[in-house]
Amino acid sequence: MNSPAPPCTQDHICWGAHASHPDRHRLEVDSLSVYYGSLLALNGISFSITCGHTLALMGPNGAGKSTLIKALAGLIRPDSGKILWNGCPLHDTPGEIAYLPQRSDVDWSFPITVRALVEMGRYPSLGLWKKFGRHDRDIVEKSLHVLGMESLADRQISELSGGQQQRAFLARALAQEAHVLLLDEPFTGLDAPASQSLGRLLDSLAAEGRLVIASHHDLNTAADIFDTILLMNRDLAAFGPPKEVLTPARIRETYGMEPQPEIQAS
Repeated sequence: MNSPAPPCTQDHICWGAHASHPDRHRLEVDSLSVYYGSLLALNGISFSITCGHTLALMGPNGAGKSTLIKALAGLIRPDSGKILWNGCPLHDTPGEIAYLPQRSDVDWSFPITVRALVEMGRYPSLGLWKKFGRHDRDIVEKSLHVLGMESLADRQISELSGGQQQRAFLARALAQEAHVLLLDEPFTGLDAPASQSLGRLLDSLAAEGRLVIASHHDLNTAADIFDTILLMNRDLAAFGPPKEVLTPARIRETYGMEPQPEIQAS
């Protein structure tokens, strides 16, 4: 295992810091289990992955994809197991994780501009007493620029298209300077052009040294968007490159169905 890298400092715009040694930042999930009352939602999930990758969590409805995303985000406390970031508990490293919820969980009528939403990404690093300064404004403007949202910065979030809303939330994640981006069903409700644009964006963020983890349901598009697949149905079915994971036998075993002819892992 590679030795852990020092944390990204907050005293400069550290876009390049993500790309310096992305393979040195590692997420490890060890025997993670989650219960909802007496219902087992996750059963001993284990995997390890470094920054610089795009990982899709895939499985049938009720497989635990959103539960795993929320456990990684610290929104659900696991009943057993560990989540480690460079060998340390992930949630002891505040600011390393940015979470984008499902679209259905967001109140899109809430009166907030794109710029104000992106500024919220700076709050974890400000704490209680530090004021929002020029450094923070520079990071916000850089985030808006990278996501192509500068011209929409003063628009209400409710006025945007679905793809633009996803980009606004990703800009907030960039402003947070997080290494790990957690997205719950980010492609749901997007048309084909918006989905393709979002896929290219996630790939570019991983190329800069971030780790992108998303729950995803479309077997036909997974191999085009993600370089790694975690196939699950409460427990781990397979983990690895799409062509090794999305095989007819594994899809049949995990989903209980025959794969469609157009599903081709490449």
